[in-house]
Amino acid sequence: MFKINYFFLASALLFAACTPDKPVETKKWYKGNLHTHSFWSDGNDFPEMIMDWYKSHDYDFIVLSDHNTLADGEKWKSFPEKQKFIFDKYVAKYGEDWMETRVDSAGTLEVKLKTLAEYRPLFEEEGEFLIIQSEEITDRFEDKHIHINVTNIQELIKPQGGNSVSDVMQNNIDKVLEQREKLDVPMFPHINHPNFIWSITPDDMIQLSGERFFEVYNGHPQVHNYGDSLRPGMEALWDLVQTAYLRDGKPSIYGLAVDDAHSYHNFGPKDSNPGRGWVMVYTDKLTPENIVEAMEAGDFYATTGVTMKDISFDGKTLSMEVDPEDGVSYKIQFFGSRNTTEGIETGVFFEEVSGTSAVYRLKEGDMFVRAKVISSKPKENPYQAGDMEVAWTQPVLPE
Repeated sequence: MFKINYFFLASALLFAACTPDKPVETKKWYKGNLHTHSFWSDGNDFPEMIMDWYKSHDYDFIVLSDHNTLADGEKWKSFPEKQKFIFDKYVAKYGEDWMETRVDSAGTLEVKLKTLAEYRPLFEEEGEFLIIQSEEITDRFEDKHIHINVTNIQELIKPQGGNSVSDVMQNNIDKVLEQREKLDVPMFPHINHPNFIWSITPDDMIQLSGERFFEVYNGHPQVHNYGDSLRPGMEALWDLVQTAYLRDGKPSIYGLAVDDAHSYHNFGPKDSNPGRGWVMVYTDKLTPENIVEAMEAGDFYATTGVTMKDISFDGKTLSMEVDPEDGVSYKIQFFGSRNTTEGIETGVFFEEVSGTSAVYRLKEGDMFVRAKVISSKPKENPYQAGDMEVAWTQPVLPE
């Protein structure tokens, strides 16, 4: 009979665990916002001031997604007397030597906006803070407003137009995918605020191909996140579109939370402020390529404040754990669609668990499942009065 040397065995196991051949988990959660505006279009502050706000509030990556423009070339911003306080804050932060100014023929002060290439070095730090180039392609069909953001865009895309809402969306999406293919650079389009001026319906989105993302939550006060008595809110829309995509053999569509910030000086329910919604992306490196790749794999969640410690799926079971705050309680709800003998049931409320962890095992007929975590903590400066901090995981499918 062999006698076990436990000291030797423990040492050998420790050595094996530390050898270079054993994979080491290097992934972490990165916080980012994918929809924000500046003076380059209709935001009300300088890009540098906006970048400073996000960086100082512990974001890891950020975009400026201004309408139909990139922060490139020459653009001057006028400052009439009522807006002089914005310029004064800018001077106090960066000094007169940083900026170029002039006075127009009417005596109004003008400031030359810094390009992305100029302000990026002030903020970016490898592995700590990243600025990703973006554009909000802003198009219309009749009275419908159709906006599509492009994350990691390389060249400006002009609005493509079309003969219907879905046609306009598809034409712009195709241009994004064409640029991605031509330049061999990872980038993706996402559909912005479908209910903004009630412009985009689930049926409009169901017709699309090549679209993988939309905003399940947008912090702008005019986007109707929750729908009304006649039109679905964003979560109901998500389940309808996701079910149709799976039925038609398309990939899943993923939900984003974004600020759509325009206003940085007055904070309140009537203003479109920063800090309302963001994504948390699980990847091993803070680069545009890694962010895009992880998001296309569904390795992220959307949130207005709830932080997740872990989300995992083994092909049958979705498991998750909240990173809790003291004094805050949580409910974890599971939703999805299900095939039954009578047809497909869409947006089914599967189950609810009270606590900081939960598990849902997909059942016979389940097409997908996603989770929503609702906390008892009121959202600071909410999109709508009474909102609590929440988070949404991405839909997963049975294997």
